[in-house]
Amino acid sequence: MPKEGITPRATDYSQWYLDIVRGADMADYAEVVRGCIVFKPTGYAIWEAMQRELDDRIKATGHVNAYFPLLIPKSFLLKEAQHVEGFAPEVAEVTRASGEDLTEPYVIRPTSETIIGYFYAKWVRSYRDLPLLVNQWANVMRWEMRTRPFLRTAEFLWQEGHTVHANEEDAERETLLILNEVYADFAETVMAMPVIKGLKTEKEQFPGALRSYSIEAMMQDGRALQAGTSHNLGQNFAKAFDITYTDQNNTVQYAWTTSWGVSTRLIGALIMTHSDDEGLVLPPRLAPTQVVVVPIFKNDAERSAVMAVVEQLTAEWRGKLRFKVDDRDNLTPGFKFNEWELKGVPVRIEVGPKDVEKGSVALARRDMPGKEGKQFVSQAGLTERITALLDEIQQNLFARALRLRENRTFDVFSYDELRAAVDKGFARCYWAGSREDEQRIQDEFRATIRCIPLEQPDSAGRCVLTGKETTQQVIFARAY
Repeated sequence: MPKEGITPRATDYSQWYLDIVRGADMADYAEVVRGCIVFKPTGYAIWEAMQRELDDRIKATGHVNAYFPLLIPKSFLLKEAQHVEGFAPEVAEVTRASGEDLTEPYVIRPTSETIIGYFYAKWVRSYRDLPLLVNQWANVMRWEMRTRPFLRTAEFLWQEGHTVHANEEDAERETLLILNEVYADFAETVMAMPVIKGLKTEKEQFPGALRSYSIEAMMQDGRALQAGTSHNLGQNFAKAFDITYTDQNNTVQYAWTTSWGVSTRLIGALIMTHSDDEGLVLPPRLAPTQVVVVPIFKNDAERSAVMAVVEQLTAEWRGKLRFKVDDRDNLTPGFKFNEWELKGVPVRIEVGPKDVEKGSVALARRDMPGKEGKQFVSQAGLTERITALLDEIQQNLFARALRLRENRTFDVFSYDELRAAVDKGFARCYWAGSREDEQRIQDEFRATIRCIPLEQPDSAGRCVLTGKETTQQVIFARAY
């Protein structure tokens, strides 16, 4: 039975998503600021957990954090023609300050390649300064017309890495390092979200990039979500902002740069990958609260006995588990169960007077709602049992999401099969078409090439559209 207030996924997937965001108390619309949201504590706690995990991975690969200005001189964007063309419709400008017109307008950063390029041109002088490996955690603004909490808002939070290298090989190595060892690893091992790693087509790549890579995930409705991107920018931005270095032969060379980022749309991906008609479902490695304990009592004597056991059980959890004891006495146990299920806490422990007598607790796992996921277990060894269960839930969520993707990925060999497949999920096919061919498919049935997977077949096949022989396969899908 779907939880009251949550539209079943099968009825209206879009409304289901919005009901989860509202019901789990994750965000609110910022009506007074067009296209923006307020991150409520539950939603922001998830972003903080993502930040910590990603920041650790980014720093482990040798990068350091910095921060650059929110406002960018408009002339900076004009220096890189491809870049400004790609972002022009989304840019918000500041033209007045202190009651006076500015000599030059500023744009609120849609991304930071241009402002960072300006400073890198000052900082890089010699090959000894390279590689320069910097990341920033920031907010950006893109003037979106159609918004949806976390997935697409005018202002959003993200990290954006910007690096400088001596040659193309080093820049390409950096681009793939971030894609594989930071983004894909985080998505699969922490978010429990399987992803396809691949190269973007020229049509879909980042404006101004030499090559763009992405990780693509399948949501429960069969649509794709681009969960992270990593770009080899070549020398485009280096030439636009004169980022040069003197090499070992004392010759001045243009540098090679990269940029890469993930954003708070990962929260939307998390919701749509794991949640159900009962509410939010969180993988344990990312859940701000992994275990909630609900004491059950009717009077002061029962409360005293139950709370003594709760204190004893949780004493050894400190530093091992992220837990909360919900001892609010103005709410019924049923209300609390409902609330914590809705907010996606992976494990719930119930302790009542009978449990005190029997030396047991009731243990419920969120990935299996209802009677299937609930059992009575001994208080002895509870910490070890919960720790093992959290690992099991993490693996179960990943396996479940992977099964969904495998069951809804179709190998197609004709145009009609392609059209039918993208109604249900991912279409994997051989492709030798042009940019114009891609656009034709997008116009006809709203599907795009999500990526050219890094893992390619050993044998050749015929392009699903042109019939030409090729060894390249792509993934077509409708996307968020």
